[in-house]
Amino acid sequence: MVPHLITALTGPINELEARILDSMPAIERWFRLEWMEHTPPFYSSVDLRNAGFKLAPVDTNLYPGGFNNLTPEMLPLAVQAAMAAIEKICPEAKNLLLIPERHIRNTFYLSNLQRLVRIFTQAGLNVRLGTLDESITAPTAVKLPDGSELVLEPLLRNRGRLGLKDFDPCTILLNNNLSAGVPKVIEHLYEQYLLPPLHAGWAVRRKTKHCQSYEEVAKKFAKLLGMDPWLINPMYAACGPVSLGDPTALEGLQVQVDALLTKVRRKYKEYGINEKPFVVVKADSGNDGLGPVTVRDAKDLAAVIRRARDKMGLAPGDGQPTELIIQEGVPTYERVNDAVAEPVVYMIDRYVVGGFYRVHAELGVDESLNAPGASFVPLAFAGIHHLPRVGEKPGASAPNRFYMYGVIGRLAMLAASYELEATDPEAEVYD
Repeated sequence: MVPHLITALTGPINELEARILDSMPAIERWFRLEWMEHTPPFYSSVDLRNAGFKLAPVDTNLYPGGFNNLTPEMLPLAVQAAMAAIEKICPEAKNLLLIPERHIRNTFYLSNLQRLVRIFTQAGLNVRLGTLDESITAPTAVKLPDGSELVLEPLLRNRGRLGLKDFDPCTILLNNNLSAGVPKVIEHLYEQYLLPPLHAGWAVRRKTKHCQSYEEVAKKFAKLLGMDPWLINPMYAACGPVSLGDPTALEGLQVQVDALLTKVRRKYKEYGINEKPFVVVKADSGNDGLGPVTVRDAKDLAAVIRRARDKMGLAPGDGQPTELIIQEGVPTYERVNDAVAEPVVYMIDRYVVGGFYRVHAELGVDESLNAPGASFVPLAFAGIHHLPRVGEKPGASAPNRFYMYGVIGRLAMLAASYELEATDPEAEVYD
């Protein structure tokens, strides 16, 4: 399935695509050198937005669900990447303990777990599921839509090691973003590898820190290609803690929103973009209440946030002060069957293993598509016929676009590695 771009790609993104394809050897060498200095996250997914004049990541997930949306043809890539990742961390690994979200009711998420089990089993590991759900006290079978089942087992802690009955893993893989905090049972493990590390969870992680790291990566990459980093990097500002029910606090937030909108307008003018810019205001942590809200005019901020709070069922005085991030909005001008779409790229270790379009028929180009009602169409990353076609007219070749998605996805993954290094509580500090 190839997206339909309603913009004629004749602006900066066209030039960017050509430059990326022409620079492929330099880009791949640059990534190779970066990975000699930095450790990639164990796995990740990145939401991208293609505005026609700009291609940028808007969200980087270090505990990705949705592996079930990758096609079977993509599985060999995922298995090979999983083998490489495990070999680096624990070459003698035999047992892998997979810890999912605490309460599992969503059949799509169960299918994601099923796919992860399959990937790591084919990578040569014995995989079992251990749950943080304390109501499960014995092995419990959970039915999947295809008639198969997964078995969830209660976790056992013994002498500083975490496992299951008759199962002592070398490696523990979290598919739980820790938004509810870090459970004591997974803290201070003895001679076991916990992936991703605890400070990658939303109990600690902040989106502004990731944006800061991505800005650093984007500048390096832009220098390599001799381009403006803005073409791949959304501007942002940190704000908080803010009490969203306090009119005075909202006034301060309004000033910051207006300041960022002014910066974006300046860039639009520089590139001759005749559109009205917008920003997205959202919680800086993944576990706070405010979902992404779109603001095109700072004067509308109070009304927009009030509607969002009403939707959440919050009264004016409800809610704790929230750390926020204000991010330049990147519209998406991709369509699948006339519905708004955005690409999502999946990676294991430093390798792109697939992706899909997130499609939503009821939402607009300036809204978050990660919402109920979304559907998923696989991205055709796999297969030799989808290698980039150097020299072909930019915008004419879908494989070229997929390569570009993979490059931007890997930039966000590299930024996540910078971010995790900077926030590692066990990192040595030098004066």
